[in-house]
Amino acid sequence: MMRIRLKKLRSDASLPTAGSPGAAGWDLRACLDGPVEIPPGQTVRVGTGLAIAVPEGYFGAVFARSGLSVNEGLRLANCVGVCDSDYRGEYIIPLYNDSSQPQTVSPGERIAQLVILPCPSVSFEEADTLPETLRGASGFGSTGKE
Repeated sequence: MMRIRLKKLRSDASLPTAGSPGAAGWDLRACLDGPVEIPPGQTVRVGTGLAIAVPEGYFGAVFARSGLSVNEGLRLANCVGVCDSDYRGEYIIPLYNDSSQPQTVSPGERIAQLVILPCPSVSFEEADTLPETLRGASGFGSTGKE
């Protein structure tokens, strides 16, 4: 089991929690002084009150919570957040309101989920040619609708 150190930046911050034993994502909660309203078509940055030390060779991927996006129209403004292993600041969630109504985020509300993923060390090498593939340079929509 991987152990990840974190620091509460505020005493009222909540530790990440898993919704079930098989959950891939750990719920992150809003750490707010009071409710925050997000107008339609707007983004508000919501703090978690946590700094997380993701181990080297991994990164924290922050995803929307499906219930929050489907039921309330709130999703991450950047779709997926990438938290590098050397970042030590507060995890802040930019929530965008896709709905036509103002939405409210309350202190302690689950606002996103964090998944820890491997991130291999790579280097890029310029080449005059690339290995051939069946797909080749066929782009958008080229693999069909099935």
